[in-house]
Formats: sequence, structure tokens, C-alpha cells
Amino acid sequence: MWAALITSFSTDSFSSEHTSRVILPVLQWLFPHAAPESLEFAHHLIRKSAHVLEYFIFGLLVVRGVRGGRSGWRVGWALAALAIAAGWAGLDELHQAFVPSRGPSLMDVLIDVCGAASGQLAFAAGALVWSRRRGAGRDAPMDSAGTEVRARR
Repeated sequence: MWAALITSFSTDSFSSEHTSRVILPVLQWLFPHAAPESLEFAHHLIRKSAHVLEYFIFGLLVVRGVRGGRSGWRVGWALAALAIAAGWAGLDELHQAFVPSRGPSLMDVLIDVCGAASGQLAFAAGALVWSRRRGAGRDAPMDSAGTEVRARR
């Protein structure tokens, strides 16, 4: 569902021309003395930040799906999620090549991948904090499936 939402953001409705009709008046209200060039640049930054945020969330959702019912975090899961997010980012930019008011951009793919990678880092940090709260710690013994081995009493 999130991938479909990302695709909807790649339509004409979310082109720079359309988003400027909403974002620029808000920026002008917030910064009444700002030069038009500064407001345009802020609009550009907001649009690129949206790429990072949408792929950050996408990366989190994909790694959760790759992990399935297992717990913890593994590099392989993060790399698989990152590859899926990068593939989707590429397909999304290809889609934009066919939208008259949009265009494909390798820079946007890179920004999307950075967002997904930050999602992987956040997921790894969350898994580390969760395991430490449970008392597993970094050096807790793991079995071949990556599950913590608890000492028998």
C-alpha cells in the first residue's frame, strides 16, 4: 500500500507546479520578507525531503516484511529491503518519464535510496535497543538462525 502511495506522489497532481500552489503561499506567510528565490529553494528542499521521508518509511515497512515473524535484525534483511526500495525508486522514476509534467531523475533515485538506508539504520538501532532492554546485549549467544540462546537453569 505504501508503494502505491509513492506511485500516486509521482503523478501530475504532485508535480512541482501543483505543490508550489500550496507550499509557496505557506512559506510566504511564514517568511513574508524572504526573496522569491529563497522561497523557491525552500520549496525544492521540502520536495526532496519528502523523498527521504517516504522512502525512510518504505524501507522500514519492507525490512519488517522481509524479517517476517522473526525477531531481531540481520544485515541480509536490511540489504534485501534496500535492494527492493532501490528497485522501486528506479521503477518510480521510470514511471515519471511517462508523466508529461514530471521527468526521471537519477538524483531522486539516490535521494530515495538514502531515505531507505536511513530507515534500515533506524530499524537496526531500534532492534539493538529492544534486545538490550530484554537483556540480550550485543554479545548474547545466538543459534544458527540468529535467535538468542538463553541459558538453562
